Amino acid sequence: MDGAMGLRALLCVYLASLLVLQGMPTQGSPTGRPKVNKKRQTLDTAVDGVTIRSLKVNCKVTSRFAHYVITSQVVNNADEAKEISFDVEIPKTAFISDFAITADGSAFIGDIKDKVTAWKQYRKAAISGENAGLVRASGRTMEQFTIHLTIGPRSKATFRLTYEEVLKRRLMQYDIVIKVKPKQLVHHFEIDVDIFEPQGISKLDAHASFLSNDLASQLVKKSFSGKQGRVLFHPTVSQQQSCPTCSTSLLNGDFKVTYDVNRDQLCDLLVANNHFAHFFAPQNLTNMNKNVVFVIDISTSMEGQKVKQTKEALLKILGDMRPGDYFDLVLFGSEVQSWKGSLVQASPANLRAAQDFVKHFFLAGATNLNGGLLRGIEILNQAQKNLPKLSNHASVLIMLTDGEPTEGVTDRSQILKNVRNAIRGKFPLYNLGFGDNVDFNFLDVMSMENNGRAQRIYEDHDAAQQLQGFYDQVANPLLVDVELLYPQDTISDLTQHRHKQYYEGSEIMVAGRIADHKLSSFKADVLAHGEGQEFKMTCLVDEEKMKNLLRERGHMLENHIERLWAYLTIQELLAKRTKLEGKEKADAAAKALQMSLAYQFVTPLTSMTIRGVADEDGLEPVVDKPPEDALPLEMVGHRKTFKLPASQPSPTGPSADIQQLPNQVTGVDTDPHFLIHVPQKEDTLCFNINEEPGVILSLVQDPDTGFSVNGQLIGNRAGSPGQHQGTYFGRLGIVNPTTGFQLEVTPHNITLNPDSGGPVFSWKDQASLRQHEVVVTINRKRNLVVAVEDGGTFEVVLHRVWKGSAVHQDFLGFYVLDSHRMSARTHGLLGQFFHPIDYTVSDPHPGSDPTKTDATMLVKSHQLTVTRGLQKDYSKNPRHGAEVTCWFVHNNGAGLIDGVYTDYIVPDIF
Repeated sequence: MDGAMGLRALLCVYLASLLVLQGMPTQGSPTGRPKVNKKRQTLDTAVDGVTIRSLKVNCKVTSRFAHYVITSQVVNNADEAKEISFDVEIPKTAFISDFAITADGSAFIGDIKDKVTAWKQYRKAAISGENAGLVRASGRTMEQFTIHLTIGPRSKATFRLTYEEVLKRRLMQYDIVIKVKPKQLVHHFEIDVDIFEPQGISKLDAHASFLSNDLASQLVKKSFSGKQGRVLFHPTVSQQQSCPTCSTSLLNGDFKVTYDVNRDQLCDLLVANNHFAHFFAPQNLTNMNKNVVFVIDISTSMEGQKVKQTKEALLKILGDMRPGDYFDLVLFGSEVQSWKGSLVQASPANLRAAQDFVKHFFLAGATNLNGGLLRGIEILNQAQKNLPKLSNHASVLIMLTDGEPTEGVTDRSQILKNVRNAIRGKFPLYNLGFGDNVDFNFLDVMSMENNGRAQRIYEDHDAAQQLQGFYDQVANPLLVDVELLYPQDTISDLTQHRHKQYYEGSEIMVAGRIADHKLSSFKADVLAHGEGQEFKMTCLVDEEKMKNLLRERGHMLENHIERLWAYLTIQELLAKRTKLEGKEKADAAAKALQMSLAYQFVTPLTSMTIRGVADEDGLEPVVDKPPEDALPLEMVGHRKTFKLPASQPSPTGPSADIQQLPNQVTGVDTDPHFLIHVPQKEDTLCFNINEEPGVILSLVQDPDTGFSVNGQLIGNRAGSPGQHQGTYFGRLGIVNPTTGFQLEVTPHNITLNPDSGGPVFSWKDQASLRQHEVVVTINRKRNLVVAVEDGGTFEVVLHRVWKGSAVHQDFLGFYVLDSHRMSARTHGLLGQFFHPIDYTVSDPHPGSDPTKTDATMLVKSHQLTVTRGLQKDYSKNPRHGAEVTCWFVHNNGAGLIDGVYTDYIVPDIF
């Protein structure tokens, strides 16, 4: 069977823990087990006729930047079509950068674009509650997507997924984790991890949760020398068997590689291709004494396992404190109480007394989060002010809560302001959100605003270990007020280079761009405060060393340093976006989007569609990235099936060329025909507006925000003499005055902010633009999409004249893809229908045209004669459109629209 015709794909994308790779058929054998062919005494690895011929994971790490490629080839040996699956779990911190499917020589390539563009196709599926193409969280630290393909008889499919991440050092090591779960024996299985670290590798290890130590020592090959490290896991089919006579696979669990680098030299500064990466993790420093206050939620919602595990963790943490540390405990329910009300030394007697206090405190009342935090901050501030010997300690505030503020100050913005004003940048705040009911975004923003971070503690048997694990990361501060400084005239686009504290076992990473011809004057100065002394150092670029490194690693080193900078920059912009407002927030989002597209990362602002694959509704599968705090969800509901239409011979062509059935949309197109979709009736109304060329009509007007869309009519250039001159929209003006956004669209050009001389684009461009809260995506020679945050999403369709066209002039169509967030007062010829409209249709009968049905419509207290007819929706196919059945309201929509159509004539496009 031809791969282009025989491929049907069904895509669900959801999230879990690291990387699941499976080729298990989803239909067929009820047992799903391979069989032993006794006649030949060989192991038949096929399951229900499907064999995983190869499954390879290749990971290349260059200076902490990890690039993964997973390739799997699956063969259908049966004489009938079979459905197969490919599951991939990756870290939440990773960005997918490529995905492709090859079937019998036909390639289906992932295309990363602005999320608005990708998701406009999924409006209908999202509204109807279907989950096709959605990404779900399925684990604490991972994301997963699963693609199911039905491949033809005696055919094969190859999957290739690429993702990238920056490895963060925690507790003295970097971790690479790959979850393996093929669910059947694989002819050629391989995990190959290649590490290149210019500082030199100091340790390298690998563990597989599914292998005993003895078996791992036989099957896992690991070696390192100097800058190079390698781990190879390549079991034969017999070595994959769960027992010598079994036909099932033992490969089911985590494959984990850990390593660290030499710290002999304080300077680890890499420069390549006008980008630099600076890694700072000095060793042999004296641990600083610390001042720490634990602020603990004791509201009644903490009852049961939560309070038990919290106490267990606190007792262990108190037992690990050093004699030079000072501490206190603050508890908040409806009221706020503290153990001592001031810092006390971690002497054996004080620690015993504190542990006794922890054992015996009880829960009470609601959640006065604001009061608890301010009390903890006050204790640290007073100690720094009144006790000189404590002012040089590293101060840390750790807060744990399982809910939202319900007592005292509950307004989140006021709490953020109160905490900010109280801390004033003097020490970090770490927020721990226990369970699913916390407002994690709120906790995250609060921590970021105060030089800390937030972490979710999952309700599970190991919650106490999670709490202890977090504390271990901040238990040993080595430096405070760390600044990494670079000559301002040599660098730009610097990532975060000021850190409140540096902890043992971690690493500070800074990247940026170096101006042309400035390498000779580039350097890095590091300033910080340590235990009893100032810390200062200067790093210079060793150009000879860099030349040697480039010879050893070549283009990969250049590419990885630049992509490391891009990755860090995007991550920081996405984090900043949550705590910024207005223009600053919009600018951060716009830059993150621009870089996500430039470096082809699937981030929260972008999505990947798989070109050439579509379902029965013409929708492409979408690989998306869920929010940072997304919780694991089960996949429920109908699985969508995606396929390549048989009429499409070239699967490598752009997805825009695939014929798609229309969503039911509201819009206006051609001469101008208005289509009004009424979802409550599962029906469509339509009407025409007959006016002269040059007239400007109000299409959408939201008086609450000022957002508006106006359209100017143009005439059809004469066809035959005496022929009716139709009118079409030849110019659209879209304006969002609260942000100063203007967009002028004609069949020739697209102009951003024309009143201020903004940039001009042609329809030959492919571009994504963001200004404040508005994203504009231009899809070359086809359409553009305008998406307003907390507003609507709209599509402008380009109609080009072609030979034989009844229209002799290019024109525009306008469609509403999403309007549910527009205000209730939105008006205009289209806008008035964004909200429910009630009507009844009765007495259908033959009309004056015997081929059409007339009926009586009662709407807005008017009784109208309407005609059943056909109009066209061009939102998916500008050339041919798709027919839509509607009730046609005569006389320029009289009786259906509010007032008369001339009320909607406006003097200016903006």
